[in-house]
Amino acid sequence: MFERTTYEIVLRGRPSARLLRPLLDDFTVDTSIESATRLVGSISDSAHLHGLLAHLTSVNLHLVSITSITTPEGTP
Repeated sequence: MFERTTYEIVLRGRPSARLLRPLLDDFTVDTSIESATRLVGSISDSAHLHGLLAHLTSVNLHLVSITSITTPEGTP
């Protein structure tokens, strides 16, 4: 079973609020990094992660990295 995991997603540039609107409820948006946008939020399961990635690619956002910040309990 997939448990909620916090992820950091870094995008190139500064996407508009309109493109990020579907993510704003679940993610914190940080634009303090030069020429990049950092999203940090909790993802509930693999379907949620795949849906998020599908949205980002459908609006032509350039994904720089996806990093798991926390690991689910019981995982080394």
